[in-house]
Amino acid sequence: MLKARITALLTLPMKTYALVAVHLVIAFLLLEMSCTNAQKNKLQGYWISKDGNTKLKITDKGFAMDIDARIPEHYFIKNDTIYISYQGDRPFTKFVIQKLEPGKLTLLDPNSNPIEFTR
Repeated sequence: MLKARITALLTLPMKTYALVAVHLVIAFLLLEMSCTNAQKNKLQGYWISKDGNTKLKITDKGFAMDIDARIPEHYFIKNDTIYISYQGDRPFTKFVIQKLEPGKLTLLDPNSNPIEFTR
């Protein structure tokens, strides 16, 4: 009887550690999924305007209207607006995302002129 109690006491922490580990892994996965920005991921890539005059390159850290730009501008997205600043300086240039579909993007430039892009 004493041996059974000792065995039960020794296996209890192992079960507890396993449960805590499983919960931590699940919490980490949920946190990781909730922090990803799906809209930003859809935006990333090379875009060309329908008239062919404007080329847009969006990466996870940079926004460049000219693909050959040596220093892309930093940007962040809040709701449906892309805020762009050169190396974090203010004021921000705002581009409003009018439509974002796979392969199609429509932005309103700071002068409220729509620009349609395709991949």
